[in-house]
Amino acid sequence: MTEKKQRSQVIVFYQGRVQGVGFRYSVMEIAQNFDVTGYVRNLHDGRVELCAEGNDAVLVDFLHAVEFSHLKRYITDKNADWSISSGQFDRFSIRY
Repeated sequence: MTEKKQRSQVIVFYQGRVQGVGFRYSVMEIAQNFDVTGYVRNLHDGRVELCAEGNDAVLVDFLHAVEFSHLKRYITDKNADWSISSGQFDRFSIRY
């Protein structure tokens, strides 16, 4: 019997100089290398919100890829909240 892997959702709020530096576009490029769905968007308060769904190991690898890419120099703080996948996304995109 094949066990279906549980998908999770993680929402991360990045703080720092994360707007006006190509952050969203870089996250979008990184996401193309992972089996994740969701979005990245700028918030009015200067933070960037990343919402991603996938299996836990892939999400952890994706977040590490974002946080240890060239974007690391712009991030001063982050807050992540994990939950069960909503299943509402069919791809990863930039939201405006």
